[in-house]
Amino acid sequence: MYHLPVLCREAVEALLTRPNGVYADVTMGGAGHTCEILRHLGEKGHLYSFDRDQDAMANAPVDPRFTFVASDFRYLSRWMRYFGVEHLDGVLADLGVSSHHFDTAERGFSFRFEGALPDMRMNNRAGRTAADLLNTYSVEALSDLFYYYGELKDARRIAALIEKGRPSTGYRTIESLLEVLAPVLPPQPPLRRKKLSQLFQALRIEVNDELGALRSLLTSLTSLLAPGGRLVVLTYHSLEDRLVKEWGKGLLGTSQSVEDNDPMAAIYGQKRSEIEVVNRKPILPSDAEIAENPRARSAKMRILQRR
Repeated sequence: MYHLPVLCREAVEALLTRPNGVYADVTMGGAGHTCEILRHLGEKGHLYSFDRDQDAMANAPVDPRFTFVASDFRYLSRWMRYFGVEHLDGVLADLGVSSHHFDTAERGFSFRFEGALPDMRMNNRAGRTAADLLNTYSVEALSDLFYYYGELKDARRIAALIEKGRPSTGYRTIESLLEVLAPVLPPQPPLRRKKLSQLFQALRIEVNDELGALRSLLTSLTSLLAPGGRLVVLTYHSLEDRLVKEWGKGLLGTSQSVEDNDPMAAIYGQKRSEIEVVNRKPILPSDAEIAENPRARSAKMRILQRR
């Protein structure tokens, strides 16, 4: 299977507030959420599904109420203008990496496979690969990358080892990289996997500019969502979850300090965010779902709505 959709029933129930509305699934992947939306969408409704991965196109359903867009979701508002859509009634974003990417060695998203260094591009026809970063980034750039995107406390040491051990021809295999990283990898397999996962997460976020794309999507939704329109978003790590929460508070793309220092705010109050949070606590997968799909374990679903 390409990918098991996470919190599928819960996400679609939260999304479809208007059965004949216009919706977007901006991370189609295996089309699990897309097909579930179409099952409950009214005859006059329409769904636009996005994915920048060319492999996902094969999963696109055939339905007159459906349009597939092979594009990064950061360009959602641009595509909606192209299709003549002024407002969306809801947007679904599952920010997790699909099982297809992790389990296909050629896509290079996992350190489990021997051979060539990771690629990690969602669109494997454009942009830099993770191998490019490892072979060209300075100690400073790698250190920032691993610290901010991988949340690794010893990011500086990791970066120094990578640069010092870098062959004149560059790293070619995953084995050569792991050999250089040996001094900082814990001997216990679970801790070793966790650290490598954080390191590879940092590379993947940088290669695909995942946080930049999410920031662009969120800021566009403030005006693109219809009043009462919803964003249903599934996050899998604290960096993307933090951006979603900031958007819900009206802080994304603004200078909080300006209002904090505004003496009139004490009289008139802070400016109210155009977005309201529907569920204060995130919705989590059940134990049964995690047992069926262990990769759902870290998922958090948040529902936000335009006032």
